[in-house]
Amino acid sequence: MADAPDRTSDTARNAQVVVAVILSGAALLWLAPILTPLALAVFLMLMIDGLARTLRRRLPLGDDAMVAVAIIICIVGFAITVFFVGANGAAFVGKLITYQGRLDAMLQALAQTFHGGVPRTVNQLIAQVDPAKYLAPVAGALQNLTFTGVLVLVYLGFLLASRRGFERKAVRLFHGRAERHEALNAFLRVRDALERYVWIQTVCGGIIALGSWAIMMLMGLESAFFWAFLIFALNYIPIIGAAVAIGAPVLFALVQYPTFWPAGILFAGLFGLTFVVGNIFLPRMQGRGLNLDPVMVLFSLGFWGALWGGTGMFLSTPLTVLTMVVLAQFDGSLWMAVLLSGDGDPRGLGHQTTREPAAAERSRKRDAAALTG
Repeated sequence: MADAPDRTSDTARNAQVVVAVILSGAALLWLAPILTPLALAVFLMLMIDGLARTLRRRLPLGDDAMVAVAIIICIVGFAITVFFVGANGAAFVGKLITYQGRLDAMLQALAQTFHGGVPRTVNQLIAQVDPAKYLAPVAGALQNLTFTGVLVLVYLGFLLASRRGFERKAVRLFHGRAERHEALNAFLRVRDALERYVWIQTVCGGIIALGSWAIMMLMGLESAFFWAFLIFALNYIPIIGAAVAIGAPVLFALVQYPTFWPAGILFAGLFGLTFVVGNIFLPRMQGRGLNLDPVMVLFSLGFWGALWGGTGMFLSTPLTVLTMVVLAQFDGSLWMAVLLSGDGDPRGLGHQTTREPAAAERSRKRDAAALTG
């Protein structure tokens, strides 16, 4: 009977945590138009800061100069990407027009299979599509995308301009050295996890894109380099991006080749490559680098996608890492962090000092010294 008050207290505390999580989810959904651009801006700021710190180890320049160089590199890389996609996209559309006869044959085959109800030619399909019906939704989507992009850039500019104030704010928020040190460790864990996430996705996406390019070249698929770049970009979106990246080249193969066998072989090759990398290498790298349970990675994709749409899907893994680290800071929510973690140790107490390289440990100590004084 002596343990009854403790059990009652634990039950009440866990119930409060669950209610707080539900209310937080409702607030995130309600404030999505404001928070999604801010989340993207914070993500970009951390990536720019990570690139600047990497450059600082190799170039004898100051902090502000390194941030400026990192911003220039990101802008140049984005401009090259846009130019590449625009140039190759126009060439791809031109090639697709040349396959109108093949598209007409496929539509006729579908019409015969389903006994009518399907347009028999591309021209009939275009004629049945009412552009005015889709003009307003497309214009609205483009307007929202432009507004979100501008808002992200505005947030990013203010975040970069206020970087130097973060240290003073941390000192004001946490008066004790131990409190500042604990808060800084949580921040560094989130920052390092985000950088590892980008690195892991880049490596795995590069492997899949390179292997896919080799398969498509062997199959003789046109615009293989364009498809490989698309596969690389879409792999930053977990699961759904990989599915789209596999389906798009296969659909084009159905148009290019006179029979269905090449498209089937291409699908098997791309699916096998993506399955091996996504289900063998990626979970191990995420488990070791991010300490996330693979099942929770899938769950977080649906959860954040339901809250924030495409932005939530793109940021699902970083947001889940952030959630796990925050929940691990409090005893009442520690059990939820344990469920999210891959090894049951969300605080990293068992392997924090043994797995990190010496250079990374020295970098963390330098960052800690900047805030703890």
